[in-house]
Amino acid sequence: MLATLATGQGVVPGDVLVIAHKVVSKAEGRVVRLADVVPGPRAHAVAELTGKDPALCELILTESNRIVRRRGATLICETRHGFVCANAGIDTSNAIEGTAVLLPVDPDRSARGIQARVATAVGGRVGVVVADTHGRAFRRGLVNVALGVAGFPPVLDHRGETDRQGRILVATEQALADEFAAASGVLMGKAAGLPVVVISGVATDPAPGGVQGLIRNPAHDLFR
Repeated sequence: MLATLATGQGVVPGDVLVIAHKVVSKAEGRVVRLADVVPGPRAHAVAELTGKDPALCELILTESNRIVRRRGATLICETRHGFVCANAGIDTSNAIEGTAVLLPVDPDRSARGIQARVATAVGGRVGVVVADTHGRAFRRGLVNVALGVAGFPPVLDHRGETDRQGRILVATEQALADEFAAASGVLMGKAAGLPVVVISGVATDPAPGGVQGLIRNPAHDLFR
């Protein structure tokens, strides 16, 4: 569908498509009926602590490597992908009543598949970002971040370059894929029915992509 729409709506080589993960998850069958989930003992224990549906707690535990923090009903989890976010990224908004939408199993693979089809359709390389809204530990509000990346480097490493005063940059790495994702959130909204935003006019270098470059190595994490 996206490849067909891209050719008709003026997508050209070099553009970047930011795609809400939810449509990707739905297309890949990552929608679960809560009534079909059988909660285990740990899920019941978490439900008792949080007040959440035990079936939802079972899904959260299944999709998580671990629970990083809990306060009241809030569960901050590290997903199997390495993302740290609320409820392991599981969402019931914009979903049929009684269902929950999980994150894609492999968002990078999802991005690569879409990227290949759209690039073929428009006759040249495009970038693809699969995005989701995440909270941030030290700032209020949700911001779209990249879950999967294809077609360009997710991080631009400016270390070794110089600033305007000629000083060497020693720690500057630009999270380009996250910046694209955040920008797309201005247009997507939560109820606009607009799951894809096209970013044009920003030069990117060809690269396989991959979201792992955006995930901080726990050895370098001062807070977890």
